[in-house]
Amino acid sequence: MTTKITEKNVSNLANVGVEWQAVITGAGSSSSATAGKGYFINTTSNTHTLNLPSSPNIGDTVTVKDYAGTFATNSVTVGRNGNNIEGNTEDIVLSTNFAVLELVYIDSTKGWIATSTGAEQGLAPEYISATGGTVSTVNTDYKVHTFTGDGCFVVATAGNAVGSNTVDYLVIAGGGGGGNSGPPAGGGGAGGYRESSGAASGCYTASPLGACVSALPVSATTYPVTVGSGGGTAPGPAHPAFGNPGTPSVFSTITSTGGGHGAGYTGIGNCGGFGGSGGGGTSGGGGAGNTPPVSPPQGNPGSPSSGPFSSAGAGGGAGGAGACTPGPSTGGTGGPGVSSSITGSSVERGGGGGGANNGGAGPGGGGSAPNGDGTANKGGGGGGNGGGGGSGFVVIRYKFQN
Repeated sequence: MTTKITEKNVSNLANVGVEWQAVITGAGSSSSATAGKGYFINTTSNTHTLNLPSSPNIGDTVTVKDYAGTFATNSVTVGRNGNNIEGNTEDIVLSTNFAVLELVYIDSTKGWIATSTGAEQGLAPEYISATGGTVSTVNTDYKVHTFTGDGCFVVATAGNAVGSNTVDYLVIAGGGGGGNSGPPAGGGGAGGYRESSGAASGCYTASPLGACVSALPVSATTYPVTVGSGGGTAPGPAHPAFGNPGTPSVFSTITSTGGGHGAGYTGIGNCGGFGGSGGGGTSGGGGAGNTPPVSPPQGNPGSPSSGPFSSAGAGGGAGGAGACTPGPSTGGTGGPGVSSSITGSSVERGGGGGGANNGGAGPGGGGSAPNGDGTANKGGGGGGNGGGGGSGFVVIRYKFQN
């Protein structure tokens, strides 16, 4: 059971090993903290700066408490003294009356971390500030950075837990190209689709794939962003003339895999390629999706063909597998995509490519057969018999004010 630290029970801190010092009176000056000690600071008349130890060891602690309930009038700055605080290169300003802040040093990356239950009430909210991509504001308090090509997400200020220090994301890879072998060829699979839940930036409606997926923490640094290109289709007619897989999209620790290629035909049939979603096959099986595997899955398998010459399987989509061919002369319909409102409006992305002959496009940017291209920046798979995959898409969203 954790004891909540308030102005009424702060004396309990003495029971957890804090060595309390004589009250410091602000007088507009600064003082230096020593590890393992607690500091009551009286700012009735002036502000004060308390500098943390410059060469701390793992487990060192420093505790600060508002002596007179005046931090809202005259704040206390806790100086980082060359080390990070919560992973940021900024001092902490305590500006809430009766605030309590307990810090423990953990390592050179995060530096000092707030550990007491009363810590956050004393932190002034700070928010992420960043540049990169095409930037828009949604729902008044949230920034959206949209990348339709490679770029950088540059974080100038990493914020804190009271304001914001994590970002929601949508990362879609390039879709796979359809096969192109004369006889009907398979549709390409959609690019891998990965998304967070939206809980960190306004609780927008994320896709089902974002359920229970945490936002990403950020630091004041530059994050390269890669937007995957769609896979091209092979020149045809030729045998086996597989399409080309899509390429990955990357942001921070998130990599979405390119969509699998659609199969060509050799007389005995071929399986579609694996990837974010799998490509459609020609008599052989559909390609596997969610490869490499992640949870929730980033894609679904393609479908096989029902006949050797007159139809071919469809590519899988973010929301489901490619449909099996309904008969010997009709290609399968591409797997459906999924919808997200991360940009401020609901858009369906990540549809699979239809199998030739005449397989329908997967809703959400898939290409229809024959030779329909996947939609750019939706990661759709290309249609069988000549359709190229659609390029990927990366979106980053966070709270920037209250």
